[in-house]
Amino acid sequence: MSARVLVIGASGGIGAALSDTLRARGDEVTALSRAHDGLDLRDEASVNAALEGLTGPFDAVIVATGALEIDGSTPEKSIKAISQKAMMDQFALNAVGPALILRHAAKLLPRDRRAVFAVLSARVGSIGDNRLGGWISYRSAKAAVNQIVHTAAIELSRSHPQSMCVALHPGTVETPFTEKYLGRHPAVPPGEAADNLLRVIDELTPDNSGGFFDWAGKAVPW
Repeated sequence: MSARVLVIGASGGIGAALSDTLRARGDEVTALSRAHDGLDLRDEASVNAALEGLTGPFDAVIVATGALEIDGSTPEKSIKAISQKAMMDQFALNAVGPALILRHAAKLLPRDRRAVFAVLSARVGSIGDNRLGGWISYRSAKAAVNQIVHTAAIELSRSHPQSMCVALHPGTVETPFTEKYLGRHPAVPPGEAADNLLRVIDELTPDNSGGFFDWAGKAVPW
């Protein structure tokens, strides 16, 4: 049976691939992005206007937004390079933005059947897996969004017992988002990343809600 899926950040490499893959398998996709729809996750009024105008419910909501560089600020190599503006910009887009979307989750998702709310995070947001340092603003924002997802999952389970609210690490994906930072890390095309993420989403159960998983479905340390 086809599903109704809302993809936020659908103009980006992963978001576009997710939208295309979902449509190819017969799902009905509502795709929103800043580039095509003016949805700016850094603007609360923009988020509210975009989501309040939707007709739900959606079987899945996928937040595929994010950025490593904002307004020319690159990831810091050490704590000495911290900038207040750069850090606040990272939190606004990568943590507060998804939180503003999650605020609408109860209305976007069905209460009487399986429902998924997935937010793309990153392994570098794992505190337990951090062995290299650096990238402090981006790491911190992703750690924050993991906490936001975990907390929202607890609340959502009370009204939506079949819901799954998770943070997902897509792996390193070949997009403009990552092209300057690939280095020695193996990367996959967006289409392959989309297949991997949807496989994980399809296999989630309510017991997984509140978790942080990678592209292969393995739990990532907090």
